[in-house]
Amino acid sequence: MQWKGRRASSNVEDRRGMGGGGMLMGGGLGGIILLVIMTFLGGGDMGDVVNNMTNSGNQSPAPYEQTAEEEELAQFVSVVLADTEEVWSKVFAEEGMEYQEPTLVLYSGSVQSACGMAGSQVGPFYCPGDQKLYIDLSFYNELQTKFQAPGDFAMAYVVAHEVGHHVQTLLGTTDKLNSLRGRLDQTEFNKYQVRFELQADYLAGVWAHHAQGMGVVEEGDLEEAMNAASAVGDDTIQKRSQGYVVPESFTHGTSEQRKSWFQKGYKAGNLEQGDTFNTREF
Repeated sequence: MQWKGRRASSNVEDRRGMGGGGMLMGGGLGGIILLVIMTFLGGGDMGDVVNNMTNSGNQSPAPYEQTAEEEELAQFVSVVLADTEEVWSKVFAEEGMEYQEPTLVLYSGSVQSACGMAGSQVGPFYCPGDQKLYIDLSFYNELQTKFQAPGDFAMAYVVAHEVGHHVQTLLGTTDKLNSLRGRLDQTEFNKYQVRFELQADYLAGVWAHHAQGMGVVEEGDLEEAMNAASAVGDDTIQKRSQGYVVPESFTHGTSEQRKSWFQKGYKAGNLEQGDTFNTREF
């Protein structure tokens, strides 16, 4: 992706080195519930919840020393965020709406959001409560090593997916999903959660479509994004972590579904064809 020397977003909040210790414990049961919900929305499991609770105790903020690699990566995600601002402002304007830009929070280790406390084990996530994206840049290395999805456009896909959740919030989709939470059992709710996540993949594809039109996408970039989408499929993650899959526990979709919906968004380049909730493909 051609990104160096291009505009970076001003909607970036750097909390690296600040930590967020102690706030979960002060939040009591409500904070724990929010942590559980957010962990599962981010594709984690109960092991991640326990780790987040353990790592989110009374920690003292330590001075943060940024490496040259982290400095470049922070600049990169800021440029990607700026591109999403441009794309979604244009798409919303075409639909007679006004796009409200989200904030990207860079953190290290753990962070407090309006959705509760989270540790880096959760991975990048979006919190509709404060309309902010949260990313620990160490996830980039994890994406390359653990998930075997290298390349800058793989990380761009991750950012675009989380921005997709912001678009869903602005369009009211997030509220509709949340309204089902207490009315369905977990297995049934997971089915809607999968459709919600696949729609965010579609929206990431819409961004990639317009990024291509901006002339910033290089040869091999789309393959990097597709590889990343495949790498974070529920079936692939479960096979790697436990050796077998449990479809009823899926919350993000299979590798093939994630690739497919990203590709659909890339080909369409609009909002109209991204209704994952009413399709008969599932």
